[in-house]
Amino acid sequence: MKWKPWKSAGIWTCVMLTVMTAPGAAMAAQAEGNSAMPDVSSAKKMVQKPFMIKVVDAETGRGIPLVELKTTNNMLYYTDSAGVVAFNEPGLMDQTVFFHMSSDGYEVPTDMFGYRGQAVEVTPGGSVTLNMDRVNIAERLYRVTGQGIYRDSVLLGQKPPVKEPLLNGLVMGQDSVQTIKYRNRLYWFWGDTDRPAYPLGNFRVTGATSKLPEKGGLDPDTGIDLDYFTKEDGFVKSLVPQLPDGAGIAWVFGLMTAKDGSGQERLLAGYSTHNPELSAFGILAFNDEKKEFEQVVQFPSKDDWRHPGGQAAYYEEDGKGYWLFTEHRMPNLRVAASYDAITDYTQYESFTCLTPGTTYNGAQTSLERGADGKLVWGWKKNTPPLTQVQEKELIDAGLIQADEPTYFQLKDADTGEEVQIASSSVEWNDYRQRYVMIGQQTQGKSSVLGEIWYAEAPAPQGPWTTAKKIVTHNNYTFYNVAQHKFFNKEGGRIIYFEGTYTNTFTNHVPTPRYNYNQVMYKLDLANPKLGLTPVQGTSGS
Repeated sequence: MKWKPWKSAGIWTCVMLTVMTAPGAAMAAQAEGNSAMPDVSSAKKMVQKPFMIKVVDAETGRGIPLVELKTTNNMLYYTDSAGVVAFNEPGLMDQTVFFHMSSDGYEVPTDMFGYRGQAVEVTPGGSVTLNMDRVNIAERLYRVTGQGIYRDSVLLGQKPPVKEPLLNGLVMGQDSVQTIKYRNRLYWFWGDTDRPAYPLGNFRVTGATSKLPEKGGLDPDTGIDLDYFTKEDGFVKSLVPQLPDGAGIAWVFGLMTAKDGSGQERLLAGYSTHNPELSAFGILAFNDEKKEFEQVVQFPSKDDWRHPGGQAAYYEEDGKGYWLFTEHRMPNLRVAASYDAITDYTQYESFTCLTPGTTYNGAQTSLERGADGKLVWGWKKNTPPLTQVQEKELIDAGLIQADEPTYFQLKDADTGEEVQIASSSVEWNDYRQRYVMIGQQTQGKSSVLGEIWYAEAPAPQGPWTTAKKIVTHNNYTFYNVAQHKFFNKEGGRIIYFEGTYTNTFTNHVPTPRYNYNQVMYKLDLANPKLGLTPVQGTSGS
């Protein structure tokens, strides 16, 4: 349509007349008591004390984070880490409001029409406590990272347990935690980190420290006070300066400690760089003065299997210390716990039954057998590990006989179905006198990467045979789980673990504030739902 000046001029005349006469009309209307004018009392009603909705675990009475409350017109609210929502919706105060209730791993009974929820009398300044039954064996505790961890608690005037309940280090979201005890503190490192000011944040490692519980830190049931390494603007600093390969993204994993040539304890980490494809692997050392990592060595090939990754755990065998890694999903990679060995890629060993010096080759794979014909499993250099899937393929091909030992064929303790692991964290547990795995399943029934399992073995490499599901998610991801042995209570009966809660690899709408952040769980190993049998003491480190 062509622009017509005369019509535009007419429109502008009408607009100007309306603007010029509006104040007078408004005064006239006010003089006549026109009800169209804003009611001051109604405006005051909008600014009133919120109503507190607290959702608790029916078994423990503890507030449940990450519960979705939905009104009948589809407004969504999510409980903070105290399990509360500060509800202050204009038009719905002093009303009966029905809230649909849902949370992964928790449930409420259905009513006669199949709805799960409860009607609540909402009053300004009032409160209600709602119960949910826990389906998960593990109990969700709180969100560790991100903005608004205790947002609703603050709005309600409550005192949160952590020093920075709303925004710490300007962190909005953080990916994949690595934690280690070093110099009487806990050191925490994450991958990509989001910030408030722009969609792109820090992609070269973020870090923080916290006090150990026995050194004045918070009870792990309560929370973690993270002291971030930050820049002058308050946002977290990049802890990996530009490396020789020039890649833009850097991640760390497999945290270790070892004494260098001068006898000084050093914090070491495996690293990878990406551009955005994988560029290089190697070892970094933390500079305690600069508060950042420095390169020690870059390994020769980015495609080699000999590099620390996943979660790391220290253990001893025959009086010698080793660092164990879950880089290949299962705990089948290790290196002697010395500075020289860690920085020398040829010293890494895999736990495998392959003939030394060979690699997996399907039906033509060469397996090591002794003079008696028995399969030889062991820690071997210059020989890559077998993955869980490869081991299964060798069984199916008949190269490993049904009566021969296998190490990574986890099965559901209830159904006998196979459980394939995408990532895991393994630690020795004094209470169980076993090595304990917290493993993330791939291709689970409820989610592709959101199901978490518990398993035990007599040695760090296994055999891992049966597993019990302890956390479930409905079409949501919970990846790169990390077990925190330094939080263990009651001799290891109570253990703690966390993972990255994210909608990555799903089509689910991101959960506000929680998405792409770390969520902490605890697990009572005496819980009869685990179905664990009493264990006679065995030696362990």
